Amino acid sequence: MPPLAASNPLVDDRDVELLLDDVFDLPALTRLPYFGDHDRQTFLAVIDSARRLARAELYPAYRPMDEQPARLEGGRVIVHPRLRELWPKLIELGLTAAPRPSDVGGQQVPLSVTTLATVYLMAGNLSAYGYVGLTQGAAHLLEAFGDEHLRTTYMTRLYAGEWGGTMALTEPHAGSSLSDVATVASPTDAADGHYLLSGAKIFISGGDHDLTDNIVHMTLARIRGAPAGIKGVSLFCVPRRRMQDGRLVDNDVAVTGLIHKIGWRGLPSLALAYGERGDCHGWLVGEPHKGISYMFQMMNEARIMVGLNGVATASVAYHEALAYARTRPQGRPIAAKDPATPQVPITRHADVRRMLLRQKAIVEGGLCLLVRASRYADLAEHGDDAAERARARLLLDLLTPVAKSFPAERGFEANALALQIHGGYGYSSEYMPEAWLRDQKLNSIHEGTTGIQAMDLLGRRAVAGGGAALAALAEEVRRTTARARAAGVDAAGCDAVERAVGAIAALTAELGGRGMRGDVDGMMAHATDYLDLFSTVIIAWQWLELAAAAAERAARDASWRDFAAAKQAACRYWLATELPRIDHLATLCRSGEDSYATLDPDWL
Repeated sequence: MPPLAASNPLVDDRDVELLLDDVFDLPALTRLPYFGDHDRQTFLAVIDSARRLARAELYPAYRPMDEQPARLEGGRVIVHPRLRELWPKLIELGLTAAPRPSDVGGQQVPLSVTTLATVYLMAGNLSAYGYVGLTQGAAHLLEAFGDEHLRTTYMTRLYAGEWGGTMALTEPHAGSSLSDVATVASPTDAADGHYLLSGAKIFISGGDHDLTDNIVHMTLARIRGAPAGIKGVSLFCVPRRRMQDGRLVDNDVAVTGLIHKIGWRGLPSLALAYGERGDCHGWLVGEPHKGISYMFQMMNEARIMVGLNGVATASVAYHEALAYARTRPQGRPIAAKDPATPQVPITRHADVRRMLLRQKAIVEGGLCLLVRASRYADLAEHGDDAAERARARLLLDLLTPVAKSFPAERGFEANALALQIHGGYGYSSEYMPEAWLRDQKLNSIHEGTTGIQAMDLLGRRAVAGGGAALAALAEEVRRTTARARAAGVDAAGCDAVERAVGAIAALTAELGGRGMRGDVDGMMAHATDYLDLFSTVIIAWQWLELAAAAAERAARDASWRDFAAAKQAACRYWLATELPRIDHLATLCRSGEDSYATLDPDWL
């Protein structure tokens, strides 16, 4: 069995440096009081510690964990033994609480910086990192909405990595339809205010494991007698084992099934039963009936994390394909006439270069978008004044559906190209691309499918504030095009991106007008095409920024010239091959084309 490619860097270090210093100038965030204890050196230390752990330990553990998934024994989930070595090292990095305030055990590191650190961990072994991300999300919910008892008892232990955490939202009958949550929480007269929960959850990632003494499930349930629909769903803290008289006791949360997944095999996905013995205690988080709103306040960060999974999984596969293509001899140049001449590396073949460049355009454009979104999150939370915070929040909300869905959908395409470059070897389990392709598919499903992201973008975010978000976007793009022109990036490409942003505004106004007139179906019929169009333009914007920053860097340092030339090539590629597609997509959105809208499912 071929070993993991020793030359695979997981993520290009110079890309990370460019994003940190030149594209976004993240050290400038230290001017904000919240980040004031840091400087560029501490940011580099955070990134480098994650990079070293990812390359030295997470990446080599990926294949064993994929080949030997977690198993269910006696009602408990037993994870791969390598994970028990990795978990304390992951916790030692401090990323579980790194962006959080110091008074809850955090380090107040910008989310944009932790994004650059985390992408290495995800690329090295996304299943191993998944336990950290889930625990961080559970703790953040308790930090934001929990009372002092919940924060002291559960949040502190989650941020410290003593216990693991999950999100227990999905139910077998409901899927993504959270308004149909049926798990019941019955009030009690107990002094500690607990409720008794009864119900079932499914597809709960990390819902049980033997890495920690306890697992805390942030659970959506309906208080007995609550209103139907979304307005009747509450959020509860439900530990696998509850504290009683100073010790942990069983809390009547049982594993009823282990999902056999095609990917993410190092992170178990489970079916859980609450209250089979009538003794499952849960504590209300925040106010009754506001569970969905609490979850959605956390959704931007959760969706950014999923998008980063997509970028990371595409990135490691791209670098694996690049290393393979550089060393795999096959065939001869088209113009070569002598069959006795030596074979050439497949990078000499134009179509292989096309596939590699397309992967590069997807991976690096996607990573730029994820760091941008994370930076907006930093400013939305900690900006200088209310106006800056509001503007950043507007842009973050607008870009989040793209930040989640583009890396997932186009990342899957990039992973398929990595497999293709490996040829027949790629279609075998002896080589890595097939495993990463399996992993990637989940990213278009969890935290809201691509269809849900499309409806969210067009139906809510793009029309928010009467077009205020799109106006802010246009301002941001104009700043980038001015920078790109000054750096010598092709002016025609800058003009094309500006026109494309204008086309988005015009299309959104037209479709929004349909909705205002009551034709919601006419507005939303091609929401997925709208998301595709929108995403294509957003990534074109990222590529202008990347090309400009790389050109500026190369002008100061000749050693960056080849790097900058590759950036210019990827920028030209995206603008030439992808941006023209938006005209067709806009036509579809406007046309009223109704082939699937009027389709009778019985015809199929």
